[in-house]
Amino acid sequence: MTHSIDVKLNMDYPGFNLDVELSLPGKGVTVVFGPSGSGKTTFLRCLAGLERATSGYLKWADQIWQDEEIFIPIHQRKVGLVFQESRLFPHLSIQENLLYGYHRTVERNLHLDEVAQVLGLEALLQRYPDKLSGGERQRVAIGRALLTSPKLLLMDEPLASLDMQRKAEIIPFIKRIEDEFKTPIIYVTHSMNEVLQLVDTMVILKAGRLVNSGPVGKVFSDVRLKEVMGPDQLGAVLETSVVAHDAEFGLTQLDFMGQTLNVPQQNITVGKELRVHIHSKDVSLSTAPPAGATSVLNILQAKVKKIGTLDPKGYSVDIELDAGHTLLATITRKSLSNLDLKPGQLVYAHIKAIKMVHSQHEAELD
Repeated sequence: MTHSIDVKLNMDYPGFNLDVELSLPGKGVTVVFGPSGSGKTTFLRCLAGLERATSGYLKWADQIWQDEEIFIPIHQRKVGLVFQESRLFPHLSIQENLLYGYHRTVERNLHLDEVAQVLGLEALLQRYPDKLSGGERQRVAIGRALLTSPKLLLMDEPLASLDMQRKAEIIPFIKRIEDEFKTPIIYVTHSMNEVLQLVDTMVILKAGRLVNSGPVGKVFSDVRLKEVMGPDQLGAVLETSVVAHDAEFGLTQLDFMGQTLNVPQQNITVGKELRVHIHSKDVSLSTAPPAGATSVLNILQAKVKKIGTLDPKGYSVDIELDAGHTLLATITRKSLSNLDLKPGQLVYAHIKAIKMVHSQHEAELD
């Protein structure tokens, strides 16, 4: 049975107000994203019970954590916390660090052996924190939080202090937590790379207000994302599956809603899912299929769904397309005029570059 997290928070600080109301699924990875000062950490601290909102309502499953009369303290909420810094005890071994919360937990659903296996910590148990890399220390911090058998795991910028290599090493372990233990995660970050690799549900905050929330594919293709991130990240996140590998030409073929996409060959088994990101600026449009041979390998048939707001001072416009899933294209206003696009019109989306989210490499295929 999947629970939900119902949130209505109003938190006042001098010069800042957090005012958020939403319902989150009690499964998968929910990423809370926004620029510095958007209220991400305050939101997480209120969920944890580290701070009491000025007014509000918090409900996990059938338990009220906060309303006008009730405030359940953090130790009774059964949440695990992971911060930017690992905060390990330097005088304790890794095994002792891991078991610190475990020994203080009455209802134990997770145990040392399984957590150490999932997080790849078996060989580190007898070491001490000063002998570990930053990524290893964060994995221990995650393991320590999990060994309290939390109902909910809250992670506040857990990879912010790590370099790109360490981040790449630890993200697969975070993804395994929900798969192996079914522990829902709420993950705060300002890194779009982390968002794309981890997220199932996305929450976007700006200046203490909710901009949008929902499944990542839906939220990411909302042009309002520009308000938070600027135009450089706007695009579509597509869920595809691997259908074949073409060793002769070094390509992997993906199925997307019955249409085919080609990317550089991936070390992924046929049948496995692959998430890709297509930037709106890497999509050009035509109103007819190519008349002859073309160097563009990826062309999707779509319909014009919506034409974005035309700014007479700007040179571009965002076009929302329906290719079985929302796809975005950013084209010039002159191109829009030349193509004479209308909602419902059939078009062909020529895709110049595709980013494989799991590797963070962008492939230009012309």
